Amino acid sequence: MTQLPPIMKQSLGVTGPISSSEPRPADLKRTAALRECLEEHGVFDTKEGRDHRLLVLGRLNELMKKWIIQVSIEKGKSKEEAREVGGKIFTFGSYRLGVHGKGADIDTLLVAPRHIDRADFFTSFKTLLETTSGVSNVRAVSDAFVPVIKFEFDGIEMDLLFSRLALPIIPSNLNLLDISLLKNLDAKCVRSLNGCRVTDAILSLVPNQESFRLALRAIKLWAKKRGIYSNSLGYLGGVSWAMLVARTCQLYPNAAASTIVNKFFFVFEKWEWPQPVLLKKMDEDVLGLGLQVWDPRINPADANHLMPIITPAYPQQNSTFNVTKSTRTVMLKEFKRGLDICTDIALGRKTWSELFDPVQFFSLYRHYIVISATADNQDLLLKWSGLVESKIRILISKLEDNEGIELAHVNPTSYPRSTSDNESTECQLMWFIGLIFYIRGPGSLSLTLTYEIQIFINSVILSPAVTNSPDLQSGTAVNVKHLRRRDLSEYLPPDLVPPIPKKKKVIPPGGETPSPILHKRQRLREDETSVAESKPRLKRLRSSSIDDSVCSPMIGSLATGRNSDEENSQSSTLTEVSTDSHSIKRLNSVEMQSLLSNELSNSDSPNSSKDSGIEQPSIQSTESLQPMEQSLLDSTSSDLTNISNIKVNNSVKKQIVIKLSHS
Repeated sequence: MTQLPPIMKQSLGVTGPISSSEPRPADLKRTAALRECLEEHGVFDTKEGRDHRLLVLGRLNELMKKWIIQVSIEKGKSKEEAREVGGKIFTFGSYRLGVHGKGADIDTLLVAPRHIDRADFFTSFKTLLETTSGVSNVRAVSDAFVPVIKFEFDGIEMDLLFSRLALPIIPSNLNLLDISLLKNLDAKCVRSLNGCRVTDAILSLVPNQESFRLALRAIKLWAKKRGIYSNSLGYLGGVSWAMLVARTCQLYPNAAASTIVNKFFFVFEKWEWPQPVLLKKMDEDVLGLGLQVWDPRINPADANHLMPIITPAYPQQNSTFNVTKSTRTVMLKEFKRGLDICTDIALGRKTWSELFDPVQFFSLYRHYIVISATADNQDLLLKWSGLVESKIRILISKLEDNEGIELAHVNPTSYPRSTSDNESTECQLMWFIGLIFYIRGPGSLSLTLTYEIQIFINSVILSPAVTNSPDLQSGTAVNVKHLRRRDLSEYLPPDLVPPIPKKKKVIPPGGETPSPILHKRQRLREDETSVAESKPRLKRLRSSSIDDSVCSPMIGSLATGRNSDEENSQSSTLTEVSTDSHSIKRLNSVEMQSLLSNELSNSDSPNSSKDSGIEQPSIQSTESLQPMEQSLLDSTSSDLTNISNIKVNNSVKKQIVIKLSHS
């Protein structure tokens, strides 16, 4: 009988392989170079680190057994019965996949018999952890979508989930992939089990685990360096990257790790999204459990997912439902870049280190939005920043709906506020969003982002996590501001903000450079002409209500704003004003002086109108109103090109207007 090739013995995935070729010597050489590069980046754990993790997991398992016996006795079991009911600790995530690195946390799951419930886990077991030597920073999040206890055990961060099975005894050889275990479980228990079930299913569907693990380490490092590793902010998380690499391994089952990395970019740069990525055919609900699975034919919301990657264990879910249009655009660009570099690596033109070059985010755009989360202390900031970060994707989605915004690129890295002095005790983290605008043809574009930012603020302050937590209501703040690239140095250390390239002087056709003095005089004459022409318009503006047309982008055909080096190709103005009845266009200095005086007199009046409703944190600034007022009153020789940082109260509306012009 003819011996079949290895691939024909075991074909994994929903389709057959693209290529079953064995690796060539050149492939093995590139794989060795890839491993060496990854070692230089420190992605591998040491032997001492691996041994320490095993020791910690062993101690956690002993604590679990002690706790289950204690609770079983309290609930009427005899000592002999309590010792027999069993329980087990499972791992999942990067540790279970075998791709964890130094300092990585361990995702764990505690499986208990049916007489022990979740309330026991979040009370008596939490108390046991707090009184155990070597355990610190115990934090219970019982109201999360997937309830968890977070803690540190001998210096290792751990996330511990809980699931109660409908079994009187937990056997030592329990296989969590058995679908019958999902019978009679509540939704939280099913979700808690899902992490382990998905991880085990991925490993079972990979033809070569060694190549899979090395390639996955490379892809995870690449994604983190390029700023596209974050499930909560609309990129892909660890399990999603693992499924994409696993699918590549199925398509090239005998390939070396270096080839898997190359083909990873080749496959998914050309993938016809939103075609879903599947590691196996969807499981049928043979037991009639009735759990909701990803199916756009039945669930209309599933049809809106942009990059569906479906988990391989029942109930199948889309692990990338947070992906937005902007994050998908950013990831597809990175796929293209990765493919180009890997092609050059195969031709000997580049090295693996160039694939892992970090993204220069703060040189990509001319306009940014900064989101600041502030708290009274570090412990409170840890809780508050997690909530704020989880809502940023809502702001991204709303910004994408604005017809004047082409791209809203969020950086998943959070940064502490950089201050000139070391005396500041303020605890603050910041996230940055790079913006590209649509500017159609000559003229100007006026964008108002008040609505988008207010929706984001409301999603934070009205969330149950805030309404049920008094400390989050009084000791925290969330601020949103617009910045231009040249302003980033006020918020970030110099090593993160590259210098702005100087624009070369353009000599006019006559061959002479315009005199700065003549240029200034010309500007003053233009200002005087503008003042004379705009007096009637200013009078109408003072007495009018908000005009939606002020904030509508002009219609045209030219979209600009992509080239960050052309610093003078666009001029922009951000206006943040405290007003309840006016919308302000770009005005010259005299108009602004008169309008500001009118606004200040109105705001000082005891009869000034104010919004009613729930009090909300204001989008604050670092400068007070008085310095800005003086600056405006002193500016009499030229148009104001950047109006910002005017502090507002919670009780008045905040207008955030970005004005752009293209010449």
